[in-house]
Amino acid sequence: MSDRHEHSHPHEHTHGPGQEHRHDRGHDHGPDQEHRHDHGHRHGLRHRLAHLLAPHSHETADKVDSALESSARGMRALWVSLAVLGVTALAQAVVVAVSGSVALLGDTVHNTADALTAVPLGIAFVLGRRAATRRFTYGYGRAEDLAGLVIVLTIAASAAFAGWTALDRLLDPRPVQHVPAVAVAALVGFAGNEWVARYRIRVGRSIGSAALVADGLHARTDGFTSLAVLLGASGSALGWHLADPIVGLAITAAITLVLRDAAREVFRRVMDAVDPALVDRAERALAQVPGVRGVGELRLRWIGHRLRAEVAVVVDGGATVREAHRIAVDAEHALLHAIPRLTAALVHADPEPAPGESDPHLPLAHHIAA
Repeated sequence: MSDRHEHSHPHEHTHGPGQEHRHDRGHDHGPDQEHRHDHGHRHGLRHRLAHLLAPHSHETADKVDSALESSARGMRALWVSLAVLGVTALAQAVVVAVSGSVALLGDTVHNTADALTAVPLGIAFVLGRRAATRRFTYGYGRAEDLAGLVIVLTIAASAAFAGWTALDRLLDPRPVQHVPAVAVAALVGFAGNEWVARYRIRVGRSIGSAALVADGLHARTDGFTSLAVLLGASGSALGWHLADPIVGLAITAAITLVLRDAAREVFRRVMDAVDPALVDRAERALAQVPGVRGVGELRLRWIGHRLRAEVAVVVDGGATVREAHRIAVDAEHALLHAIPRLTAALVHADPEPAPGESDPHLPLAHHIAA
């Protein structure tokens, strides 16, 4: 006996032996919202307190969809960051024009590139809101991962430009003009980037966006490179003309380190990597579901900033289709409670093997081997 149960948005409701079952339920859970279940019962105080720690819901009619809400938060973070970094880069560009500091030029270019990464991410968040189609059956969440690749390429380009400019000035040193203005611009760059970094990383981790977290790390390093510009200005004030290009090269090295971290984060997401602790957490949650006698293959994957799960659970071989379906529903419910940002789960119920019974999956073996 085998039963599959999948939860996704929106849901169709079909029942029958061996069929996929979908339920009209949403899972956006606010910490101050009342939890309602499709079967009409209300949970007690213990459950409501638990929801404050793992907020969730099952009623789409009176709650904002979590995917749309997270995309909206991501968009807001992008546009606020764009505004702050845009003003910061503009102020620095004015100082670059009058001072000729290549260290500040590298920092300004990097800040400008960082601000412009809001464009591909913004497009990705807008695409991610679109409903799945018959061609894109998983939706458009992967656009966010593509945006992450664009960000990585942008970081690489800014590192190359900053390095080339600093090397050119190292070979042809020139004095930096208006050193106090360069120092002030460096402090402005640090303040703007650090604020943006904290904001992006906080929102990115909250909604599960690897691209937004990578962009936040990018901004954080920009802040420290701004402080490096301040050191270069100090050296120039003391008459050491090579301080400015040397700091420019140091900025290039810092950008390269950010490039490595951002590339690793985005590469893992593109390759469907997840935190192994999430897999352990899902297995523990499934093992506690009444009727689940074992947990087989379990897979988790990110699609944008949302998680999907596929799992096989072992149930009593003598269970009816309805009983197996109920267990599958309970297993899905447990996963949605246990895994943050999980929006869909496909649960396959396998009968517990009986003595002398052949493996019911044998007809599939030659397909799997191929």
